[in-house]
Amino acid sequence: MARMCLMLMMIMVAMTMNIAKSDPIAPCYFIFGDSLVDNGNNNQLQSLARANYFPYGIDFAAGPTGRFCNGRTTVDVIAELLGFDDYITPYASARGQDILRGVNYASAAAGIRDETGRQLGGRIAFAGQVANHVNTVSQVVNILGDQNEASNYLSKCIYSIGLGSNDYLNNYFMPNFYSTGNQFSPESYADDLVTRYTEQLRILYTNGARKFALIGVGAIGCSPNELAQNSRDGRTCDERINSANRIFNSKLISMVDAFNQNTPDAKFTYINAYGIFQDIVTNPARYGFSVTNAGCCGVGRNNGQITCLPGQAPCLNRNEYVFWDAFHPGEAANIVIGRRSFKREAASDAHPYDIQQLASL
Repeated sequence: MARMCLMLMMIMVAMTMNIAKSDPIAPCYFIFGDSLVDNGNNNQLQSLARANYFPYGIDFAAGPTGRFCNGRTTVDVIAELLGFDDYITPYASARGQDILRGVNYASAAAGIRDETGRQLGGRIAFAGQVANHVNTVSQVVNILGDQNEASNYLSKCIYSIGLGSNDYLNNYFMPNFYSTGNQFSPESYADDLVTRYTEQLRILYTNGARKFALIGVGAIGCSPNELAQNSRDGRTCDERINSANRIFNSKLISMVDAFNQNTPDAKFTYINAYGIFQDIVTNPARYGFSVTNAGCCGVGRNNGQITCLPGQAPCLNRNEYVFWDAFHPGEAANIVIGRRSFKREAASDAHPYDIQQLASL
């Protein structure tokens, strides 16, 4: 009798585990981006854009990993919501069958333009990330056995792409290092970026990508670094930068619409990171924030003149700060942005689909 009870208990536990561990709603998740979502690809590069030191990762189970955050990034949150039981592996350490879950190619300081971020040292620009993915695709073909199997598999994956921030922060608005600010108007610069962006999306499409989530650029003029440099009161965002960011985002939306009209076997969507971020900053108390204009960890005015230094003691009330350091949101803000990217809370959060809808198409 006791043996029978034990067997029944084991069956119930096994059933419970099966219920708890359902398959992800997309078989794989490929991530392209910059320091907002880099999870370790820059660790081995000769670069100033690295975060594999304490106090980065202070609230992350694995400690400092190369994430530019105290805890999870937006793509970590989205990976959880998609149903993955672990975060997506960085390209630098992705091996074997692991690539079938997806790969994170993001690189801090990277831009759409190849030269973006060069003053910070090594980084993998968008074109380099796409080239790395083409290499991954050939490995997927080898694992699955043939091209058709691989194409069918990859067509179900989510591809999230979030680049452009550094093309403004570490290029266009950095006249000491770059000439683009003199060469282009904000309008023509956005056109140039979108043309280059489109080229890379076409390569991804040719290599099997069919579900694209394009993440808009946030309000860079509101980062503690920009407030420290350009804001008289330390609170008013730099409208010159934000205006340029909005021009880029509007062209990204037009690009999404054009792709959806011209590539019927693929689905593209725009995630309005700018709007979600503005809502957080405009209504901080709704989300539990009390500080919107300073980094939790950093040096100088707004904790934004120099970013978080190795071994520096960060603030203790981290969930009350929108920003973790001079440039990057903290985990608490990333959770809000990630959740609203996955399942929109306002109609304007995503166009035309949120990521949950994209996965089910």
